[in-house]
Amino acid sequence: MFGIRWRWIFIVLILFGAWKYWPMLSSHRPAGELAAGDPVQTTPRQKRIYQKGNFEFEVLADFDIEARVLSKANYSDDREAKLSPVDLALGWGAMSDSAVIDQLSFSQSGRFYFYRWANEPPLPPSEIARHSANMHLIPVNAAIEKQIKDVRAGQVVHITGQLVEARSTDGWLWRSSLTRNDTGAGACEVIRVESISLR
Repeated sequence: MFGIRWRWIFIVLILFGAWKYWPMLSSHRPAGELAAGDPVQTTPRQKRIYQKGNFEFEVLADFDIEARVLSKANYSDDREAKLSPVDLALGWGAMSDSAVIDQLSFSQSGRFYFYRWANEPPLPPSEIARHSANMHLIPVNAAIEKQIKDVRAGQVVHITGQLVEARSTDGWLWRSSLTRNDTGAGACEVIRVESISLR
């Protein structure tokens, strides 16, 4: 009787672990660019402001991207997590090709995205930087948030929304990058996500 009880507890723990960590497991794809195009960014014709609780978002640009998910990080403890519970490191062009990606290792921490190679980089580092970025995703509703949380590394996502500057009533500010050529602090995109789909 005691042994049967522990067996069921063990099975429940395995099922819980699979449910919790399945979205974080990598989805491998064959070689070849899966998201060949560059992100599309357009300047808005007029000022647009959105509200969410104590935050407001000023639209800096409309944004459309199809890209390979290189890495995913969930956040819950920082202030930004109230708006953006998930960051995705995304790659497009050559950085959506498994032949390139498989020669790199990826990690995310503290709202930054890192990549490393063992011997020689599979691409010039400047090209890696121009074709990948860490993106802070702000879902517009609970349904979009669930879709974002279900994304796995290796998948190809299509995201539409806006690059924004987020502000709160106490003066806190979080501003999106507006170029794909920058690196380091301030280089991440802050995206108000209106739609996300997978392929």
